[in-house]
Amino acid sequence: MTLERRHFLAGAIGLATATQTGAAIVATEGMTAWPPRESFRLWPGKPPGALATLPKRNFTMNGTGARRELWLRGVADPVVGVYRPTNPDGRALLAIPGGGYQFVSVQNEGINVARTFVPLGITVFVLGYRLPGEGWGNQEDVPLQDGQRAMRLIRANAARYGIDPAKLGCIGFSAGGLLSSSLAVASDDPVYDPVDAADQASARPGFAGLVYPVTSGDFMRVGKFPSGRFDAALRVNRRSPPLFIAHALDDPIVPLSQPMAMLTAARTAGVAVEAHFFQEGGHGFGPTYLSRDLPGSRWPDLFDKWSSRALMGGKN
Repeated sequence: MTLERRHFLAGAIGLATATQTGAAIVATEGMTAWPPRESFRLWPGKPPGALATLPKRNFTMNGTGARRELWLRGVADPVVGVYRPTNPDGRALLAIPGGGYQFVSVQNEGINVARTFVPLGITVFVLGYRLPGEGWGNQEDVPLQDGQRAMRLIRANAARYGIDPAKLGCIGFSAGGLLSSSLAVASDDPVYDPVDAADQASARPGFAGLVYPVTSGDFMRVGKFPSGRFDAALRVNRRSPPLFIAHALDDPIVPLSQPMAMLTAARTAGVAVEAHFFQEGGHGFGPTYLSRDLPGSRWPDLFDKWSSRALMGGKN
């Protein structure tokens, strides 16, 4: 089924600044700016699967009060926003927002991820990816194309960003959890032709966070998924990176069976995994939307501590 949300640097290998290609920063009154000042394009020309008519950019503010946030639609030229800490510890995180593949919840599950983890010393890269249903060839591959390319560009330019390429992980939310879990198990899938030297780098994350995640492409029903290819739980193996799972038991959109399948598969394969299932939280809470009275609001701190241990080979 299609998900709906209830509440809703040039000069390095393979990089070009967003401003060089006319992807101007959105900064109209009352609208959150995207992309940020430091950002890079994923593709030097048209993205893979581009048709004659590209999607028309449609960035909108949604919600009210503290939950008013930016959504992206019509992403024709995907961009990664870069958020650097003052005192980096070498870790890096590709944040992958959700939105049911109907929009990209770039503020709640991207910009707010950076605001949460950058003060902890983590360099955060926010992925503003293309939506598969907006007129691309091989639409089921579109998110994974952007995810793989982002991981490779970040890793190929690790020295530029002051990060350890072995400490690059990803974290995905809801539909972004499908992309995060796909990177964990399908980082080597040949979903696009190599573009430049950066594509020699690995797209495999050193660790992967899955927050109220979709983990099966069949659940999303976007494109014609080959049987089992995007069912991440079926592809977990001993080479899969350590996994972190956070999910609320009262989630009205993504059933518990989705993260539970990944937990079970990881345990069976001997992959390090840590899972937190909270009684309350609903769906779409990101890193900042839960009341501090709820235990689930602590998941970012748990993820921070877990990722440090996972990178040192700590057991679950």
